[in-house]
Amino acid sequence: QVQLVESGGGLVQAGGSLRLSCAASGRTFSSYRMSWFRHAPGKEREFVATISGSGGRTYYADSVKGRFTISRDNAKNTVYLQMNSLKPEDTAVYYCAADRILGVPTTRGVDYWGQGTQVTVSS
Repeated sequence: QVQLVESGGGLVQAGGSLRLSCAASGRTFSSYRMSWFRHAPGKEREFVATISGSGGRTYYADSVKGRFTISRDNAKNTVYLQMNSLKPEDTAVYYCAADRILGVPTTRGVDYWGQGTQVTVSS
């Protein structure tokens, strides 16, 4: 069992930055690929970024590539999402997720979800 708790969301102006954190419980953190998804009103939950268990490989959605950076600290059981050059369309609830499957992360493949943290970008 893995429990995920996100933090770091808030209100920021367009062009600003936020860093989200996701703290995980359990001793198997490094065995999980970790991802961030987001859910905006009226839209489906969508993939944002993912990082392998070792932290050596990352992959991003085209909409955030070059602006967001995912990282992890396995000693602290924590994954981060640094978000720069934020846009109003980045407004959403951001969720941390853990899975052990191959391929691009999907909502169906996630084993564990966090409770989400709200990010609001004003224009």
